[in-house]
Amino acid sequence: MKMNKWTIGLAAVGLVSLAPAVMAQTAAQQGTPLLTSLSATTISGYVDTSAVWNPGTGNANPAPYAFNAGKQDGFNLDAVDIKLSKPLEEGKWSAGYVAELNYGPDATNIDGGSQPIRQAYVDLEVPVGNGIELKMGRFDNILGYETSDSMNDPNWTRSYGYTFEPTEHTGVLASYKFADWIGLQAGVANTLTTLPVNSRQVLNTSTPNEGKKAIVSLLTLTAPDSWGFLKGSALYGGFDIGQGVGPSTEEWYVGTTINTPVKDLTLGASWDSIQDAVGMIPDAADPGAFAAGDAGYFQSIAGYASYKLTDKATLNGRFEYASGNALNNLEYYENGGSLNKVIAVTGTFQYDLWANVISRLEVRWDKNAGSGTAFGGTDNGAPSKNQEVLIAANVIYKF
Repeated sequence: MKMNKWTIGLAAVGLVSLAPAVMAQTAAQQGTPLLTSLSATTISGYVDTSAVWNPGTGNANPAPYAFNAGKQDGFNLDAVDIKLSKPLEEGKWSAGYVAELNYGPDATNIDGGSQPIRQAYVDLEVPVGNGIELKMGRFDNILGYETSDSMNDPNWTRSYGYTFEPTEHTGVLASYKFADWIGLQAGVANTLTTLPVNSRQVLNTSTPNEGKKAIVSLLTLTAPDSWGFLKGSALYGGFDIGQGVGPSTEEWYVGTTINTPVKDLTLGASWDSIQDAVGMIPDAADPGAFAAGDAGYFQSIAGYASYKLTDKATLNGRFEYASGNALNNLEYYENGGSLNKVIAVTGTFQYDLWANVISRLEVRWDKNAGSGTAFGGTDNGAPSKNQEVLIAANVIYKF
């Protein structure tokens, strides 16, 4: 069997795996030494695509949840994610790492890919007690019901809660599991608000605040097997506080996932409260940059339901009510729009037809629950409708 030098080189340093027979044959033919002292790195990631239709005309002021802008009435490449990682070995003084690059309009890094590092941290296992895991570098935010990978969320579009939560921190994070039913994560970061890697400044200032940092935390309680149908259900609570938009930004979060006596039906709920909030909303004048000029108070209450119809088909729903002047301070509304309260209802049908592919059909309705208009229109800052409807197809290949 002939193998090109690139494949052989990757196998030699442990980046790809070959069957033992192929490895032995290749080594004999090429005279290539096999390095067995290096643990293999795992390569994973995904390609996220979508097609969106918004009935009616006028899309100048889309509903202001994360990654909605610029996708109306067309086909989209949402995100490309590539992740290299080496897992820890529990119970030992082991070390690993994660290096994750994120590109595209749904990239959580600054400017949608011009700074593509999403996560990059050293992972350390300290075999004390039940084992302490330490992450140092850039890591995902630990609060929130939804993640930055839409394939792991019940719905393709994001909630307003996710929109206003930070997405990554640069700092150190410790995780410890006291028992099977209780675990704690706590850490210190340069800033609470997601900013460029290694940024230390308060948002919209040019001077680093040397004496300020942010505290992040999350407590997780998991129902034991003795709780019957509730086993595996979880309750989450945490807070972030410290340097963000201002020197004392605060976020409080409570979330839960509940297994029910109805087979294959799972319920969930979340509550977010953020003081000095800035969302992941593209600047109206520059879709490649996030609006960072204004801040305010934000609160979201959301309920989730997931029902597995068959081994391949799942139906997911979300209801959310969000409020706060931070909504009205976003770039799309500060020049003429009005949005202080919003209701969003989302239904998603997922059917896994192809291997390694997530395919979803989603319908979403956003309504301005306050006075005035907030969505649509042909000019930025001049919305013409008080509601928005989205119909989307989402296809993700994960590797």
